[in-house]
Amino acid sequence: MSTLDKLAHKLKIPMAKVRFLGLLQTLFGKNEDPELLYQTLLARGFPLQEKGEKIELKTASTPLKEQEFVIVDIETNGSKPHNSQVIEIGALKSKGSKIIDRFESFIYAKEIPEYITKLTGIELKDLEHAPSQREVLLRFKEFLGDAVFVAHNVGFDYNFISNKLDELGYGKLANRKLCSIDLAKRTIPSERYGLEFLNESLGIKTAVSHRAYADALTAYEIMRRALRRLPKRVHNAEELIIFSKRAPCVAIENGEQAKSQ
Repeated sequence: MSTLDKLAHKLKIPMAKVRFLGLLQTLFGKNEDPELLYQTLLARGFPLQEKGEKIELKTASTPLKEQEFVIVDIETNGSKPHNSQVIEIGALKSKGSKIIDRFESFIYAKEIPEYITKLTGIELKDLEHAPSQREVLLRFKEFLGDAVFVAHNVGFDYNFISNKLDELGYGKLANRKLCSIDLAKRTIPSERYGLEFLNESLGIKTAVSHRAYADALTAYEIMRRALRRLPKRVHNAEELIIFSKRAPCVAIENGEQAKSQ
């Protein structure tokens, strides 16, 4: 369990601020300034808020229908952040059953391998006048805020963006994250769980694949269908994250009563 996951687990119930600051020192180091740690976590997107004399985790206290999710997809010119970069990012922000905002941009790059062009259709000329990676990722970070970061195979998109932000001097992301593959496996019986397969089998029919915004939209539609099949005991994003990480399709196999949203 990561340090951020440990912190989230401890904050399932609101905690007195004095105790919270002590917890930060326990988790991050006794020589660290706890107030600075607190402000740094907020800046990095960890969803904290103060109510009276207590600190609470917004993703544990916000009803699922009021929680903001940002569903993300990126295209890159390589698989490793240390020697490649994001060339396109697409995202949409949802709340309840509605899309409330969107984000889409190419990013300037000096080179694109031929296999990436064949896969995505993105050519170097498409990026010639695009804004820099620094500019786009900072705008995306502002768009993301402290919403839950969602992606199909979330580890790749989240870690790539997070590492690039850190490389640029802005620190890594601390947002809570949710994998739409894991969530689909828990709620949607399917032969395979790749984005293109689910797009076709669920009748989503997004016209373009391997382009950032179109793939983010497909992931959103998969998530939307999954949320309709949740057991009634899942009330907030933290419970949703935990639910998504359990064995595939347990809720369906055990006959748990599902709810529609």
